[in-house]
Amino acid sequence: MLEDEILKWQFKCGNRDALAQIYRKYADPMLTLAMGLLNDAHAAEDVVQDVFTAFARSANGFALRGSLKAYLTTAVVNRIRDHWRRRLRRPGALTDDLPIATETRGPDEELIFTEDALRLNEALAQLPSEQREAVLLRVKGKMRFKEIAKLQGISVNTALGRYRYGLQKLRSSLNGEVHK
Repeated sequence: MLEDEILKWQFKCGNRDALAQIYRKYADPMLTLAMGLLNDAHAAEDVVQDVFTAFARSANGFALRGSLKAYLTTAVVNRIRDHWRRRLRRPGALTDDLPIATETRGPDEELIFTEDALRLNEALAQLPSEQREAVLLRVKGKMRFKEIAKLQGISVNTALGRYRYGLQKLRSSLNGEVHK
């Protein structure tokens, strides 16, 4: 996208306004993706803030030739993977790689989530992490399967399979079927 190319060039040249425009354009989609992968609003906000902070610090050596959105999406996914690795290393940490969504939420979160969104969140939490990541990268990150495959270090066919099986399990879960 031409707009992104101009923003990247301005950012590399030290234009702070370009950084602000990039943030306005991509913060919400990155937060939505992080929330879908983490199922924790506070952790998702921390991840996105960390990504944009690191991005802002990279202006001097910034040399991105590809998509800005793909770059930021990859950074968010990598930060989330680091988050889970740290969490699993802590003594007493859950062995499952995603906490199950609970029914108890603070009043501010209750306003954000509708009943359907809660059901979807819970269904996403039940997916294996590879399938959940493939589904969210495709649906929320608007990434192509080739980009998902590269990010996950797998073949395009495997990315397609993870996406397809993830969607099947989501449909089954949301329709009240038991799917293993």
